[in-house]
Amino acid sequence: MTIILFGIANCDTVKRARGWLSERAADVSFHDFKKQGVSAADLERWLLELGRDRLVNRKGTTWRKLTADEQAWAETDAGAKRLLLAQPSAIKRPVVQWPDGHVTVGFEEAQWAARLSGGTP
Repeated sequence: MTIILFGIANCDTVKRARGWLSERAADVSFHDFKKQGVSAADLERWLLELGRDRLVNRKGTTWRKLTADEQAWAETDAGAKRLLLAQPSAIKRPVVQWPDGHVTVGFEEAQWAARLSGGTP
């Protein structure tokens, strides 16, 4: 099965992650938030599995450009979903859907290596 990597093409972390997967000849499909958006169903699943605190990127440029009211949306699941649907660049990257259905966020080489070798850290 294919790994689905969600992110933004010009994000440095996404670039590193894509390169790392390419070096290992992993079967990867890239989903660009900027061009393709994010579906409400995917976002809901990620919020359930990862939680809003891990999914909302509070350190990026997009977050800093939000109004205080918009940032406050991230304090509830419903508000975080609303925010991230409207501003997918505020999602931490990369979000990866692994072949087993599990979802992770961020690029951690050791964790990814374990997943590619059949482990599930």
